[in-house]
Amino acid sequence: MAARVRGRGAPSALGDVLTELADRPPVQRSLFATRSTGPQTVSRWQDSMVSSTTATTHILPTATSGLPPTDEVASFAPRVHVELAGPEGAPPLLVLHGWGSSASVMRGAFAALSDAWRIHNVDLPGHGRTPPPPSAWGVPEYAELVANYVRSEGIAPLPVLAHSNGGRIALHLASDPTTADLFTRLALVSPSGVRPHRKAGYYLRRAWAGLLKAPFRVLPDGPLRRRGLDWVRSTIYWRLIASSDYLQASGVMRETFVKTVNYHLDDRLRRVRVPLLVMWGDRDADVSRYEVETMVEAVADARLEVLPGAGHYGFLDAPAAYASAVRSFLPAPAHG
Repeated sequence: MAARVRGRGAPSALGDVLTELADRPPVQRSLFATRSTGPQTVSRWQDSMVSSTTATTHILPTATSGLPPTDEVASFAPRVHVELAGPEGAPPLLVLHGWGSSASVMRGAFAALSDAWRIHNVDLPGHGRTPPPPSAWGVPEYAELVANYVRSEGIAPLPVLAHSNGGRIALHLASDPTTADLFTRLALVSPSGVRPHRKAGYYLRRAWAGLLKAPFRVLPDGPLRRRGLDWVRSTIYWRLIASSDYLQASGVMRETFVKTVNYHLDDRLRRVRVPLLVMWGDRDADVSRYEVETMVEAVADARLEVLPGAGHYGFLDAPAAYASAVRSFLPAPAHG
């Protein structure tokens, strides 16, 4: 049974809503204000001073090849936390987590590989130890940030191990002619990015959301319109139709989530030219078999590995089957 929301009841008329909203202070739309200090910027050369097998570094903001980064992405780059693991002299492997996850969760994904690869495990903006972006980003901005890191560190070309939305970002990069040459292979666990088949309930919730927002969308863009939409998103009616990922996000990450989940790669997948392994759990409730099969059929050199009994986090649910599949696709490289 849903908990009751305490406080003032909903105003009885639109005029009352507008009057109430006009008197409210602006809603904080960025989570930067919730952190007292950002992560300290350190040089990648400093990680040699750390005695443990895992070290941390941060993105260096200067790109060395390809298209220059946008000002916002470049200025944000030093705030990104990257965890390094594995032998320092080993070939590099880039690791990208999914939405609502973090670099720490992905340790389970590269555990079977860290003795042979130098792992670059990224906390994407708004996750783990990396603060949210300064504005609502979509997949292109996240991809630009990742490409900037790979170029700045001088580790391209390299393979990618990614989960869920991290796979969407990797596929975006591999299908873009300006960044495709950064990668050699893609090992993806339950990657998102294919437009899913929607059930009737989805379209009913979407129509209801449109009705809730309609009175404020007619207002000119400005503080009053934004406060009105923020008020709608705070009501019990909105919480009944919103996804759990959306509700768990806050501030700028809610808008980022909407941009991300509505970004589909169907028309770009045929541009992917590197080998692709998709590992998918047959009990995955977030990414369907249709989506991963569509992905595999569209990419020239791709195969699907089904992980029996696994859900969305196949590397945690079926570790033995996952380790066998990923090791065969990313065999231990020869290095000095």
